[in-house]
Amino acid sequence: MPRQGPRPLPFHLLTQATSLLSSLSALPLWKSGSASWSRHWSAEESELRAAINRADPAKLNQALSDETIRRVDSFLAGVKAYRDHPYRRTLEPMPVIWRQGSTRLFDYAAPDAKGTPVLVVPSLVNRSYVLDLTPKRSLMRHLAKKGLRPFLIDWGSPGEEERGFGLDDYIGTRLSAALDEVTARAGKPALLGYCMGGLLTLGLAALRPDDVLGQVLMAVPWDFHRPTSLAAQPLSALREPIEHAIERLGELPGDMLQILFALPDPAAVERKFRQFVRLNQSQAAARRFVALEDWVNDCVPLTAAVTRETFFGWYGDNLPGRNQWSVAGVKVVPRQLRHPALVVVPVRDRIVPAESARPLADALPNGRRLIIEGGHVGMLIGARAVTELYAPIAGFLGRMRKRE
Repeated sequence: MPRQGPRPLPFHLLTQATSLLSSLSALPLWKSGSASWSRHWSAEESELRAAINRADPAKLNQALSDETIRRVDSFLAGVKAYRDHPYRRTLEPMPVIWRQGSTRLFDYAAPDAKGTPVLVVPSLVNRSYVLDLTPKRSLMRHLAKKGLRPFLIDWGSPGEEERGFGLDDYIGTRLSAALDEVTARAGKPALLGYCMGGLLTLGLAALRPDDVLGQVLMAVPWDFHRPTSLAAQPLSALREPIEHAIERLGELPGDMLQILFALPDPAAVERKFRQFVRLNQSQAAARRFVALEDWVNDCVPLTAAVTRETFFGWYGDNLPGRNQWSVAGVKVVPRQLRHPALVVVPVRDRIVPAESARPLADALPNGRRLIIEGGHVGMLIGARAVTELYAPIAGFLGRMRKRE
């Protein structure tokens, strides 16, 4: 199937064009003195400003035009290289042992495994196989090799049965039923949640505290108004178009989600594709980029109710950070969850800033931090993923049953 990414391509093209052309538009204003800023300039910024003022206007304008064209060409070359790349994910799916509606449960455990059972829960907005991306970058297969018994939830794309689902349905009904299935097959499990999946497992642990051994929480936001409360302000402007979309469509489409994720750093997609085209396309780094980008673009929509609960309840009102988030009538309060917990905080995470994740580790009575020098997804697939992330998680989970 032909690749469609980076999704949505028209948005990324428009963003890049707007960013680059704004520099050309601003230059005449700068030279005429029409553009001014009242804030204090750093020494580096003042030096750059002085250099621009000394430059020949015609040469500077030509150089800026040439750089704009170069960057556009480089971005488009990167997109073409990605779309034409021969890599395709070929990992065979593991056995599906349980299914409800669009939700499936994969069994990664070896037949003779005796270690801790682990119910692994990804986000609702992305496919689960980021945790099993390639043979060498698979947290799931690493846990299985260490004798643990990992089971992976795959939410799928919401169907008719899930169309009216909110978080209570996903956690209190669907995820709770998966927990029962794992328990019946392997005994009381630990939970492992990634990003939004970590919030789902926290909700499940609050509902059923006696039925879980402990938790691993990877890159999980908790205080949504950190590092500053400014993070919530853009939602006030976006609330109307989001509401309009979900009212008309009954869900928030994947492409709209991609736009919302891109807004904090609109130039990030351009940068990464310009960097990608400079890689040797036959080497592992290029294949990892393509594998990850295929996953990023394989996103799924959110139901209307979950969209409202997450964007407006979590990000807008910061209900989790204020200990006001409830699941099926039960408040999710970390200090009341007394089982062992490992909170993984990647310090270069742009999706879940470290300042948002650290309060969760502080609030859990038996929680400890694992600080990772990586990004939100990079920590899972980077060169040091096995030693810095997979191994500590496997060790923590392997000791879980001994603590029981």
